[in-house]
Amino acid sequence: MSEGKVRNIGIPNVEPPEKVCDDPHCPFHGSLPVRGRVMEGTVTSTKMHKTITFQQDFLSLIKKYARYERRRSKKHAHLPPCIDVRVGDKVKAVECRPLSKTVTCVVVSATRQTVREEE
Repeated sequence: MSEGKVRNIGIPNVEPPEKVCDDPHCPFHGSLPVRGRVMEGTVTSTKMHKTITFQQDFLSLIKKYARYERRRSKKHAHLPPCIDVRVGDKVKAVECRPLSKTVTCVVVSATRQTVREEE
């Protein structure tokens, strides 16, 4: 794609990043279409190449006791070079076509979590 060309991916409340990349799997600067669910979670690992692991927390109903329990699941997401994340950040990932065996979503935005200075 041409330099500076940014696509509108059609997700509300998601702004394209300031950095520009040449990754073909970037929804903003490449040609990867996004569809389906928009997921939010906390980054747990950034050790893979262009891929992160994020954790989703959710509530599950136990009918017998009419109460909820907390559960979590980990998912993998493609990380374009134009988005910078660290462990502990909140990310928004959108479903896309399968990019590998376990990666079926891509990160579209990240919110930096504040780090406590006392520790």
